[in-house]
Amino acid sequence: MKAQAPPRHPRHTALRVRRPSPLLGLGVALALALGWSATSGPLGLSWAMLSGDASDRALSIWWQLRVPRLALGLAVGMLLAGSGAAMQGLFRNPLADPTLLGMASGAGLAVAAWIVMLDGAGGALGLYGQFVAGFVGAFSVGLVVFAIGARGATGAAGGALFTLLLAGLAINTLAAAGGGVLAFIADDQELRQLSLWGMGSLANALWPAVIGLWIAAPVALWGLYRSRHELDLLQLGDVTAHGAGLDAPRLRRRVVLATALGVGVSVALAGIIGFLGLLIPHCLRLWLGPSHRRLLPASMLGGAVLLIVADGLARTLANPAEIPVGLLTSLIGGPYFLWLLLRERPPC
Repeated sequence: MKAQAPPRHPRHTALRVRRPSPLLGLGVALALALGWSATSGPLGLSWAMLSGDASDRALSIWWQLRVPRLALGLAVGMLLAGSGAAMQGLFRNPLADPTLLGMASGAGLAVAAWIVMLDGAGGALGLYGQFVAGFVGAFSVGLVVFAIGARGATGAAGGALFTLLLAGLAINTLAAAGGGVLAFIADDQELRQLSLWGMGSLANALWPAVIGLWIAAPVALWGLYRSRHELDLLQLGDVTAHGAGLDAPRLRRRVVLATALGVGVSVALAGIIGFLGLLIPHCLRLWLGPSHRRLLPASMLGGAVLLIVADGLARTLANPAEIPVGLLTSLIGGPYFLWLLLRERPPC
């Protein structure tokens, strides 16, 4: 007679091993990145120098340069990656990204026009005028891209993806041409400012600018995060989502508005930092799945981690010079984008 296994104790059956939260892991990674980046750079500042009998010079560097720079990188990384995750969900497309679709270029062109033509006002008007210009440029391009994407969606299967990519390519080309015209008419000081700003950098981190960014950033991030449930419904298709009560036009307006605000103010201060909104959301989607309830906050944290680490490397790899952080993110994201594009197998 075969012996029967003893019954499990009810307490043993109730025990389950809980996996660590991905958001907790990303939060720890962000804290470590902030701690490392805070002490890296041409003038290394150890935590021992900043505690106890720290010199006035070390504290001044810490408070006037490092802290606002970390705050700028934190906000820009969250805004760009969160916008990328929302745009990918809105277009139901893993290649949708504010940079590839031309929103960042539109914001950059508008900010460049403000710098060359209207920045003579200076002061707070010049600073916050760049914010407004960046928002208007990104929002205008967002409306154009949506109109083109709606027409491409009515064609053959797979046509919407490549219609969006071609639209983004055309917008980026036009923005580059407009930037060339502005560079041609700019004076030497404006030309140098445009050149350094256009490559993407966190060097313009001054407290008035960072405070203005952190006033706008929570509004944009909340506008993206509150769309998480509607974005999940949208993945089921327009017909099913409409049957479930989703107001798709309202969702699109909200996401475009929040994305334009986030991308506009980020570009106004940090320039165009490419591929951050593509790389982080796509990698996290493979890990966490398509649910935007976790994907959106995870992308925000992951974008901040990547940008903080990239900025720390930009300040240390070519010490004492500084590499524009936009170049580093492009070196990482460019090959990854080509790999994604090859996997899509475009229709003949």
